Amino acid sequence: MNKFAPLVLSGIILSLIGCQPSANRQAENPETEFQVVAENFADVRILRYRVPGFEELPLETKKLLYYLQEAALSGRDMIYDQNFKYNLTIRRTMEALVAAHSGENDADFEQLLTYAKKVWFANGIHHHYNSDKFVPGFSADYFAEQVKAVSPQALPLRKGESVDDFIARISPILFDPAIAAKKVNKAEGVDVVTSSAVNFYEGVTQAEVEAYYGKMVDTSDHQPVSYGLNSKLVKENGKLVEKVWKVGGMYSPAIEKVVFWLNKAAEVAETEAQRTSLKKLVNFYETGDLKVFDEYSIAWVADTSSSVDVINGFIEVYQDPLGFKASFESVVSLRDPEASKRIEAISKEAQWFEDHSPIMDSHKKASVKGISARVINVTTESGDASPSTPIGINLPNANWIRADHGSKSVNLANIVDAYDEAAKVGGGTYDEFAFSDVEKKRSEDYGVLSSKLHTDMHEVIGHASGIINPGVGTPKETLKNYASTLEEARADLVALYYILDPKLVEIGLMPSLEVGKAEYDRFILNGLMLQLTRLKVGQNVEEDHMRNRQLIAAWAYEKGKQNNVIEKVVVNGKTYFKINDYEQLRVLFGQLLREIQRLKSEGDYTGAKNLVETYGVKVDPKLHQEVLDRYKSLNISPFAGFINPLLVPVIKGDEIIDVKVTYPADFREQMLFYARNYSFLPNEN
Repeated sequence: MNKFAPLVLSGIILSLIGCQPSANRQAENPETEFQVVAENFADVRILRYRVPGFEELPLETKKLLYYLQEAALSGRDMIYDQNFKYNLTIRRTMEALVAAHSGENDADFEQLLTYAKKVWFANGIHHHYNSDKFVPGFSADYFAEQVKAVSPQALPLRKGESVDDFIARISPILFDPAIAAKKVNKAEGVDVVTSSAVNFYEGVTQAEVEAYYGKMVDTSDHQPVSYGLNSKLVKENGKLVEKVWKVGGMYSPAIEKVVFWLNKAAEVAETEAQRTSLKKLVNFYETGDLKVFDEYSIAWVADTSSSVDVINGFIEVYQDPLGFKASFESVVSLRDPEASKRIEAISKEAQWFEDHSPIMDSHKKASVKGISARVINVTTESGDASPSTPIGINLPNANWIRADHGSKSVNLANIVDAYDEAAKVGGGTYDEFAFSDVEKKRSEDYGVLSSKLHTDMHEVIGHASGIINPGVGTPKETLKNYASTLEEARADLVALYYILDPKLVEIGLMPSLEVGKAEYDRFILNGLMLQLTRLKVGQNVEEDHMRNRQLIAAWAYEKGKQNNVIEKVVVNGKTYFKINDYEQLRVLFGQLLREIQRLKSEGDYTGAKNLVETYGVKVDPKLHQEVLDRYKSLNISPFAGFINPLLVPVIKGDEIIDVKVTYPADFREQMLFYARNYSFLPNEN
């Protein structure tokens, strides 16, 4: 409920000691040789990001970042297993086949390699965004042939299993479309637990899960733990049992490695507050106690002076159709002091924004506490944050911690910069879909700034705003499978409402309201048309961020029809959406924000369901086909993600005397390097 995920448009931003990286890498001097765009495959473009200023850092800071990198990468197996029970088996099979191939020209192998890259990119066999299972471009016979050509020792066989039995077991998972068809299914009227392939539940139904956690809810508890956040719920001997992710529990081999490196990081922490936070995180991993996780979250929020920061743990619940279970992720970063001035200016005015919000007074925070905001440069990402990454983050997710202790909001500057630079390679999206030259010029002049401001406000004041009425449960309990969609919509609407406010000009964040208009143009275009490039014909919108954007844009379009606020224009068979009244559109955004905050504050499930299902799910098939046809002609991948830099220690004797940042040049080599050095979990867990 905290990530701001990007859509990339042309011209607009819509880690063990002694291990050595592949020789296939870019030089340590990125200024002369660095290339942002690495490669394209399927519907994905692979990019790189720089780590500016790393070479000038003190040795202790470099060591801290290196240790945190190792903690991040040590946990990467977990996200694969969380996404699907057999992902690790399949990933390791693909890695064995790719590593063993001699490299001769083989069209079938190219299809197998593409499939392997898709699995690496999505952390499993389902698409990272639309949740559909990948369809292999190679045959089952070719797969069996390649498996038999590999040494059995390289394959993830079960104990005593023959290669033939292995093929018979794995082939249906790959090739039968009915097996694990959807990673996350949030469709109306289905059992979202049994119809989702995620490995958070086994042998249980949606009703059983809701009843199990429903018994734990105490609406009089003002500091509730995040029930179910760090466990798999299974049925054993007829009883529901939680398998907790901790040292000595599920995922212990990987978590033990994470803990080792976090302890190393604590030894070189910049501040006592940071050391306290890291030790609390270690304690959480060792105990699995969710009260300790809350203590860690509070300590993490309190650490505002350290230049290095890290997100590491079971954080986001987007991959659980019921919103209880969190996926592993890690983001290691370094503060950008100069760029942080922009986001800090928003943070300082958080109370003003809350006081002037169009939501009901009874839903406003009387006192907005402890919003720490900064712009960061990422050094390493892992788990649910990689290779596909957010561009903004706001944490923690627990509403009571945010209200009592505050939150941290960040904008990932070097990620945003890489997207922006990559958008200049190729081009044409905005030219094709924007209605007028005025819109195109406005985007050219202000699009980058407007996108950064939207991200800043989405994270800093969007997620931090509003309160839940006394006695009402948390959104995952009340709004259920619609909670994440509406939380993202609420945060987006806060940003949209204020980006056209003169206040931003007054405090020096933008030169004029033209910046706000540029963001309105982009958002409506994205919500009604451009994001449809991420769907196949006939699909509904299921991903929470996409539902959020369509909900807002479609609702505003419909409610503004009487006054022609947004006009649908068809020219030479091409559809465009033109904003005629920006001020009235802002009023509509305010009205929708008020209603969505009411739904959250009151826990109105019926209202939430009606709103999302009416505006955020269904797609106009004719318009969808048109968008796909126009976008295809541009030859631009609708998704992008990143190869991570690699921090490599320079060792003399038993001491690290320096750490170098290297920029790997090849996605396959980085993934195989990760497989060799950071595979700690069994094939099945």
